[in-house]
Amino acid sequence: MDWQVAIPFHPEKVCYHGGAFFEAIGATFENLNRRNQIINADVLDAWFPPCSESLKMLHEHLGWIMRTSPPNHAEGLVETLSQARGIRPENILPGGGSSPLIFLALTQWLNPRSKVLILNPMYGEYAHVLEKVVGCRVERFKLYREENYEIDTHRLSEKLSEGFDLFVWVNPNSPTGQHVRREKVEKVLKQCPASTRVWIDETYVEYAGDGQSLESYAAASENVVVVKSMSKVYGLSGLRVGYLCGSAALLNPLRQLTPPWTISLPAQVAAVKALKSPVYYKEKYEQTACLRHTLAEELNALGISEIIPGIGNFILFHLPDTMGDGPTLIKACRDKGLFIRDASEMGAGMGDRAIRIAVKDEFLNRKMINILRIALKECNQREVLSHA
Repeated sequence: MDWQVAIPFHPEKVCYHGGAFFEAIGATFENLNRRNQIINADVLDAWFPPCSESLKMLHEHLGWIMRTSPPNHAEGLVETLSQARGIRPENILPGGGSSPLIFLALTQWLNPRSKVLILNPMYGEYAHVLEKVVGCRVERFKLYREENYEIDTHRLSEKLSEGFDLFVWVNPNSPTGQHVRREKVEKVLKQCPASTRVWIDETYVEYAGDGQSLESYAAASENVVVVKSMSKVYGLSGLRVGYLCGSAALLNPLRQLTPPWTISLPAQVAAVKALKSPVYYKEKYEQTACLRHTLAEELNALGISEIIPGIGNFILFHLPDTMGDGPTLIKACRDKGLFIRDASEMGAGMGDRAIRIAVKDEFLNRKMINILRIALKECNQREVLSHA
């Protein structure tokens, strides 16, 4: 099958996030039924649908919702977030997903003289904004493969004592899936110099269990901001909803730069209903953990033993040397309709066999394993022939 299209998806100066599966579907959406022919495991969209209340509201009122302007600053969504999270509305700044909020805040707070610490490996958007857009001096806190990319919080605190304008902490981390428990994070934050702003990205924190978010801590802090996305944990990736939690002193200057209508009305409606359905989503997070565990066991049965023990809706693994490199396997899978992510570009020193795969439902997980089994066999045969 030929998945090629005539337009580029990630020009050189734009941060690449995966999503190559749209090459198969078609970027202009003429035939969305092609989605049934592919598995988009190269992005981390939720495997489960939004709650029934969100779907029902959009279905019943979609015509009106599509043609109607939303509340200017998502006031109802902010109020619902305030009630759900137990923080005041002035400590919340909504946005159309986390990416616009990242660009908004970091470009306002930093300049080329700023000194910033990030994790390595870590979600690539931050390095892109800091180095390519702002032009900061960026240092990387190395996480070691032989330690499953776990964060040594004692070593991290020592590093932060050197003094930085900003530290970006993705927790749980991507692509590793590793999570640092709240009590350990708070200990690091309390030891961190007050002059260092700490940006905590909690896109996947709901998968870590109850009580792990630092939203309330950030709201009471003068130098900590939490960014949340409702994409990966509420099944709303296509609608784009996110928000910041922090002190009013930090958020108000950003609020003045936020235009009206940054979140569409369909997104606001769906997000409000989702926040009012915690029981449904908690069940899905628990199911995700079971699906991830089973998928990891099946990967191991294929001979892939170096599987990073993360907690998100995805798995990072390293192919053994006997199985060839990641790009070869990724191409072989794409030819069969399975799109997985080359993670080697997400951090220095990961090697060319690092692959990230999203967790799907039971049926699609089995299908992914079958495709991987065939693709690995093909890659191994090519490897043997190349050395013959």
